[in-house]
Amino acid sequence: MSGFEIERKFLVRKDKDFKALATSDTHIQQGYIAAKGATVRIRIRGNKGFLTIKSPSRNGGLSRYEFEKEISLEEAQQLMKLCEPPIIDKRRYLVEYAGHTFEIDEFYGDNEGLVMAEVELNDEGEVFEKPGFIGPEVTGDRRFYNSNLRMMPFTIWRNTLPEEYR
Repeated sequence: MSGFEIERKFLVRKDKDFKALATSDTHIQQGYIAAKGATVRIRIRGNKGFLTIKSPSRNGGLSRYEFEKEISLEEAQQLMKLCEPPIIDKRRYLVEYAGHTFEIDEFYGDNEGLVMAEVELNDEGEVFEKPGFIGPEVTGDRRFYNSNLRMMPFTIWRNTLPEEYR
């Protein structure tokens, strides 16, 4: 897959049960390889590997170019050894709601307590209905980029958020 990715990110309310709505969930580990001007990510999702390269964000973090290619699990495991520590560890839940798929990531390790939802859109102005578990939008807030969470984990700054989001 390659092309422009348009997505919006949101915090997830702790008092709402999104897991009961999930159609699937998968364990994900992802690491980052140093690159200038782009984000190079290696991801192991279940028993599959992926190489992803993303350009810098545009429009306040709403869109950017993304190239993604499935690679073998063995290749991903080998490339993961080249990644800068630490590795992001999370579980992704998929929730279908009002014609859109929400990807909810529940983080572990140094990012324990952080739960975020993303929804991919066809264009930047697309209107969509938000399920009740969706909290404030964090699109474009660099603290919530996975590549930044490895350097400045949530456990360091979690107290800057209201209790219902940490």
